[in-house]
Amino acid sequence: MTKSIIFSLLLFTSSLFTPPATAEIKTLKVTDDNRPMILFEKFGFTNKGFASVTISSVSVTTSSVSKPDPSRLGFFLLSEDSLNQVLMELDRKHNPCVIDSKFIALLFTFEDLAPPPHSSLNKSYPVGYPGEYFLLFANCNRDSLVTMKVRTELYNSGDGKHRDYLSAGQTDLPSIYFMFAIIYLCFLWFWIVNCYKNKVSVHRIHILMAVLLVVKAFNLICASEAKHYVKVTGTPHGWDVLFYTFQFFRAVLLFTVIILIGTGWSILKPFLQEKEKKLLMIVIPLQVLANVASAVIGENGPFIKSWVTWNQLFLLVDLICCCAIIFPIVWSIRSLRETSKTDGKAARNLAKLTLFKQFYVLVIGYLYFTRIIVFSLKTISSYKYEWVPNGAEEVASLVFYMMMFYMFRPTDRNEYFLVGDEEEKEAERYLQQQEFEL
Repeated sequence: MTKSIIFSLLLFTSSLFTPPATAEIKTLKVTDDNRPMILFEKFGFTNKGFASVTISSVSVTTSSVSKPDPSRLGFFLLSEDSLNQVLMELDRKHNPCVIDSKFIALLFTFEDLAPPPHSSLNKSYPVGYPGEYFLLFANCNRDSLVTMKVRTELYNSGDGKHRDYLSAGQTDLPSIYFMFAIIYLCFLWFWIVNCYKNKVSVHRIHILMAVLLVVKAFNLICASEAKHYVKVTGTPHGWDVLFYTFQFFRAVLLFTVIILIGTGWSILKPFLQEKEKKLLMIVIPLQVLANVASAVIGENGPFIKSWVTWNQLFLLVDLICCCAIIFPIVWSIRSLRETSKTDGKAARNLAKLTLFKQFYVLVIGYLYFTRIIVFSLKTISSYKYEWVPNGAEEVASLVFYMMMFYMFRPTDRNEYFLVGDEEEKEAERYLQQQEFEL
């Protein structure tokens, strides 16, 4: 029962996270591993899919007197549709071993290994039924420690000549990312033209927003190239390094721009307050940690023992950064409400901050969609439509960028930048009314 529960949790957790750039040709090292199940890959096959596994330098040691049974160790494919049947089958048996299940596609066991000192095997398996499959290794020998080098190669081949190393639902991602990159470059061009036409009204924040568009576009270009290279060759070959680099700068800049806009930097105040400076100094190292976690998840997949921990760390850090966006806005509003009772300039600022309510709602809506809705889509999307959550996230990001840039565009009469005398008087009347009610 314990094995089946662990097995279920392992596969369920793996289905929640899709690495940003997965190489479907991987060479991994297993050293003195006693896990009953090791998940190597999750891949969506078409009706012309293939799985190839090569192992070498294999050794199995045990602390018990009896020798390990080689027929109880092996690699197999398990379709997501057969997962429930396998779990029920394991629960019914007294001493279950998933290798004995009739619902799996067994590739080979250690009985098929070449004799020492070679201890190696190369096995290919055509996947005739389309679907999403898990590539796993099972060790049904208690207290057995397995050491081996593993090379996995998963791909689809529609014409029998060209290999597609991207999962069936991700094969269109390179085109999708590249299309959005072109859109952001066009967006950047319009922004530069608008800033040039209204250069008198340009603030420092507008230059930072332009840099954000540049980094976002290059981040998408690198994502597109990384996916395309994986699709053709099976390995990222350096594009993943550029992807994670631009992803880091994009995340830091986005959080920074939102915090600076939300607290009125360069619009209402000539400098940052101490709280906001400290907050930005916290966000940057947190984003470094988040990108390290993202790289570990993307490059190693579910193979590593601490994979779930890295996923939890990534989600926690991302949640903290999202909260970091909301807190300075609340600080500014509370501070201005207190000081505006005696300070006329603060009253003017308070009137301005009331205009920012739409922006706050926009930020919260964007964070909710990209963190909650997209996450839910990843859990329920069919293997054929793995691209849908990624596409939905990019559409939401584009809409958010366009609305934010439109709200704070450089123009002569932008209500977010100007407060007229009449607005200031209205703010003062509002404050007097509040004092009267108190």
